[in-house]
Amino acid sequence: MPAAAEIESHTIAVLVDNEAGVLARVIGLFSGRGYNIESLTVAEVDEDAHKSRITIVTNGTPMVIEQIKAQLDRLVPVHKVVDLTLDTISIEREMALVKVSGTGEKRVEALRLSDAFRASVLDTTHSSFVFEITGSPEKINAFVNLMRPLGLVDVSRTGVVAIARGAEQM
Repeated sequence: MPAAAEIESHTIAVLVDNEAGVLARVIGLFSGRGYNIESLTVAEVDEDAHKSRITIVTNGTPMVIEQIKAQLDRLVPVHKVVDLTLDTISIEREMALVKVSGTGEKRVEALRLSDAFRASVLDTTHSSFVFEITGSPEKINAFVNLMRPLGLVDVSRTGVVAIARGAEQM
């Protein structure tokens, strides 16, 4: 009996026309087939050509990932699909705003940890901080987990943005 294929996480960049309904069609492809989206970011990247870049972090077996890429590539407003996990060496970053409430030693420890993680203090009151942290999703997860016992109140994350290293254009 063959071994079950292992679930992998992949970051996929999709260059699309910047027009109404495109994002809904991409998301519809995922939801209609039961594929999960772990992270989704989208923004216009070429104003003159009206192109946007959608960065999707999803997971599945290698066969499922190949199906996702093939189905994305068949959508009409899609110009290019790149699996940044397989096709190239890429840089991934995410930004988060993290609100922590506490006083005394917990407040001091939150500040010490924010310094260690190179998080910026965006807002401060007598009983709370809002930190901004940028880095890999793993770095942000570690920071958030360390803030939990110190009075974590709220977290807002952007989702992953990624780009290939080197001179090639998407």
